Formats: sequence, structure tokens, C-alpha cells
Amino acid sequence: MKHFYLVALLFVCALGFSQENAQGSADIEGFKLYPNPVTQGKVYIETKLNSPKKILVFDVLGTQVIETTLLGKELNLSNLDKGVYILRVFEN
Repeated sequence: MKHFYLVALLFVCALGFSQENAQGSADIEGFKLYPNPVTQGKVYIETKLNSPKKILVFDVLGTQVIETTLLGKELNLSNLDKGVYILRVFEN
């Protein structure tokens, strides 16, 4: 039975890595996010292009709590409760 779990784990890992490599690089050049943790309810997001960015914010349970388009650098998060959040940023 241990061999089955090991094979299943290796299959899942191989599948995950193959999906990541198929997409290519998903990094945003020059990406900076500060301050982390947020202190005054605002976070600043900078990139090399500084073009409009689609921002999705999720709580730790995976529920989307914010979806917005950021035209500048400043994202206001003061309406969120204190906690841990995940930001997903799309540019171009």
C-alpha cells in the first residue's frame, strides 16, 4: 500500500511540474509589492511597465474578496479585516 501512495505522490508532482513548464514564465518583470505586512491599509504594487493591472484578492479559504483594476500603484485594502490574504496580479 505504501508503494501506491508513493506512486500517486510522484504522479501528482510530475503533473504539477509539467503544467508549470507548459505555461512558461508567469513572472511580472520588476514586480514589487510593499509594505508587507500592510500597515496603513494601503499596499503599493510596482512593475517595470506600470501598465494597468487586474488584482484579485483571496482569503486563506480561497474565497475571492476583491477584484479590481489598478491604474496607478496604490491599492486600498483598509476595508478588509485583519488576516492573511493572497494577491493575484495580472498585467497585460
